[in-house]
Amino acid sequence: MKYTPIDRSLFIKNRAKFSAQMKPKSVAVFNSNDIYPISADSTLPFAQHRDIFYLSGADQEESVLVLCPDAPYEHLREILFLRETNEHIAVWEGEKLTKERAFEVSGIKNIMWLQDLEKTLFEIMTYTDTIYINTNEHYRSSVQTQTREDRFIKWWKDKYPAHQVAKSNPILQHLRSVKEPQEIALMQQACNITEMGFRRVLGFTKPGVWEYEIEAEFIHEFTRNRSKGFAYGPIIASGNNANVLHYVENNQECKDGDLILFDVAAEYANYSSDLSRTIPVNGRFSARQKEVYNAVLKVKDEATKMLTPGTLWKQYHVEVGKIMTSELLGLGLLDKADVQNEKPEWPAYKNYFMHGTSHHLGLDTHDYGLLYEPMEPNMVFTVEPGIYIPAEGFGIRLEDNLVIQPQGEPFNLMGNIPIQADEIESLMNA
Repeated sequence: MKYTPIDRSLFIKNRAKFSAQMKPKSVAVFNSNDIYPISADSTLPFAQHRDIFYLSGADQEESVLVLCPDAPYEHLREILFLRETNEHIAVWEGEKLTKERAFEVSGIKNIMWLQDLEKTLFEIMTYTDTIYINTNEHYRSSVQTQTREDRFIKWWKDKYPAHQVAKSNPILQHLRSVKEPQEIALMQQACNITEMGFRRVLGFTKPGVWEYEIEAEFIHEFTRNRSKGFAYGPIIASGNNANVLHYVENNQECKDGDLILFDVAAEYANYSSDLSRTIPVNGRFSARQKEVYNAVLKVKDEATKMLTPGTLWKQYHVEVGKIMTSELLGLGLLDKADVQNEKPEWPAYKNYFMHGTSHHLGLDTHDYGLLYEPMEPNMVFTVEPGIYIPAEGFGIRLEDNLVIQPQGEPFNLMGNIPIQADEIESLMNA
């Protein structure tokens, strides 16, 4: 891992919070992600399952966490199982967690090798009535690949059919949505690295550069600052490409007079940041471009003020839609008849602003969070309104990352990243 070590107190605290919500005489099991094959002997880079990382800090393949708070013996209450390492593995694959190092990372005293998992779990099952399985229930989930968790669940149901089943995900959906101070500090570092990349790109961009060259500038700056890379597939969308919401080809030339929409951000220690900015290729917005830009910025600023404790996500988006409608009327993109004749399921503003304004952010870019629960302090949300105008050849999106505060407006983790149109022009022409 490139990131500096995380204090294990975070993971000790996270396990305590999860265990406190488990039923009596129950056990919970969490598996690492697989390493996915490409072809021949090639694989995708490993990315740890966020749940086992959240609860243990173990950032390694073939890891299993078992929690059994009511076990009669202390050594069975928390166990981290790891693939046994040796000198051969160290030479060919690099250093893996030893038992001593795993304790330093996680704070779990009982570290065991994977070959002991089945017999240890058999003993634990004799003391328990319920097992918590870890299914993916995120509202945007669409998974077609069988995961290590899936295989474990099938094996467990065949092996222990008399046990009751409970779900880890509803507990984690809430716990992970409310960040500890250490997590917010890690997300701030991800945002700081993103800022470095954005400032680098402001000095690099000019007519004639290619989108992929800009992508390369971002990843250079991210990697040299201890990020593993992009928090998600980067969007570098010049001209009309910005009107494709998930444009990821990044293979077009950036032309004089066009805008470039960036939706690109760094991860740090598995925590995501999520930035959107829109800049002029030649360093100067046209009058119309700046007019639309400032309308988007106004919507973002007004939406930000609504991110307060007690706010409901669904109602929040209704209110943001009203603000956006007003701005679109002012820009001449909508008229009163459009609004009067709009359909409730597709308000008129959605012809120019099709996506949501905010989502949870954390270990995942679209992080855990129960959308029917009111917002709470230390939840982190994006704010990302946009206006997309294919007929005029550009789209604009602006996005920051906000931490809900106990009182008042949220704290902007991206408050130091340039966003005012005049500041961007000044920096690009310095």
